[in-house]
Amino acid sequence: MFNPEKLKNWFWWLVNASLLVLILLGLSSLKTLYKYQGSLYPSRTLIVSAEGKTTVSPDVTTFTFSVVSEGADPEKIADENNKTMNTTIQFIKEQGVADKDVKTVGYNLFPRYEYDEKAKKTFISGYTLTQTVLVKIRNFSKIGKILGSLPELGINQIGSLNFNIDEPDKYLKVAREEAFEKASIKAKEMAKQNRVRIGRVVTFSESAGGYPPPIPVYETFGRGGAFAAAKAPSIESGSQEVTVNVSVTYEIR
Repeated sequence: MFNPEKLKNWFWWLVNASLLVLILLGLSSLKTLYKYQGSLYPSRTLIVSAEGKTTVSPDVTTFTFSVVSEGADPEKIADENNKTMNTTIQFIKEQGVADKDVKTVGYNLFPRYEYDEKAKKTFISGYTLTQTVLVKIRNFSKIGKILGSLPELGINQIGSLNFNIDEPDKYLKVAREEAFEKASIKAKEMAKQNRVRIGRVVTFSESAGGYPPPIPVYETFGRGGAFAAAKAPSIESGSQEVTVNVSVTYEIR
């Protein structure tokens, strides 16, 4: 039997269900549209640059030294070279330098060629052995004594000192925080002066620098031990500004 009241109820139920679906679809579309608009690059932006810096004194220094030996017998010059190097390394460790801060970075044996004009051929007249060690010193009061003693121990090639920061990241963090804070303040001031409002950060970048440059202490000495003992120098590490430059792009509203 036909029931108008029941049909009417079904009709309104379908209407309400359809409206609910349309509302949900509409909300979903608005959410998608909002995300899409948020992904678009703003048409109006403000680019601000700023610099942050902090002053730090280097806490480690590195340098290299070598023993250069020449002779006709490679085994003999290797024994002499190793003896000199082992004695030197032992002396350096006795000054408080840790095992981890002494590292062999080169061991090279090269034949020395000469040409015999009469025989019209090349022959090996001898060998050159170069053994190089890298040293990191953390106690700066030991630098002068160690460097001044190396020639007396038979070291005939000494590189230049490099003053470094052992953990630069913590100083970069301080400089970075200052740089971004300056950028934010600068952007707000510029926006206020131009009667606009600053919105979200669109992009940002940074560049860092300001580390201590190498400080030359010794030039290369003569080979074979034929040189005068060097006098221990007075070493001053000084201080250095660690800087971070940032660039921030803001949206203008």
